[in-house]
Amino acid sequence: MSLVGKKAPIFKSKVVLNGNQISEGFSLEQYLGKKHVIFFFYPLDFTFVCPTEIIAFQEKIAEFEKRNVAVVGCSIDSEFSHLAWLQTELKNGGIKGVTFPIVSDLSKTIAENYEVLAGSYDYNEDGNSIFTGAPVAYRGLFLIDKSGIVRHQVINDLPLGRSVDEAIRMVDALQHFEEFGEVCPADWHKGDEAMKATAKGVADYLGKK
Repeated sequence: MSLVGKKAPIFKSKVVLNGNQISEGFSLEQYLGKKHVIFFFYPLDFTFVCPTEIIAFQEKIAEFEKRNVAVVGCSIDSEFSHLAWLQTELKNGGIKGVTFPIVSDLSKTIAENYEVLAGSYDYNEDGNSIFTGAPVAYRGLFLIDKSGIVRHQVINDLPLGRSVDEAIRMVDALQHFEEFGEVCPADWHKGDEAMKATAKGVADYLGKK
């Protein structure tokens, strides 16, 4: 199910900040009224596709910051696993140098609430709780506005890495709409012409192509 147009699920969890500090009680609510948020899930620490995405976000962190956007990662690993990975050099499979918050979802409840958990809990015939599927998160990404509303989401299967540039494009489109009230057509990029959300606006835009 889509969370677009709905309030982003609230949580408080342990987190690693600045790549070296474990903290408790982290929540996206701290950004309400202040920043847009890119909140993304990845399956596991110390894996293969995941570090390429995390490093890609870090390499573009200045682009997000100048747009007043907070980037926050999350997986079902513990805060200790996050910290160990963050202290491991890139050449050894680590993500040292990453500074944005990485949330621990050891209970998997955050992934469940954002509907990206790659499996589900059930009961066997003996009445015992079992988990069916992969007990990790899909590659979910959520763009949350300053009011805490999800405005964009994309969920990839485990083998499929995401585009950080597309996340930036979505931020630009949302901020353009918020500032000018214009909607952004297909393949729109910052600086391109947008259009009014009317039949005439669409006709005028298409007539110029």
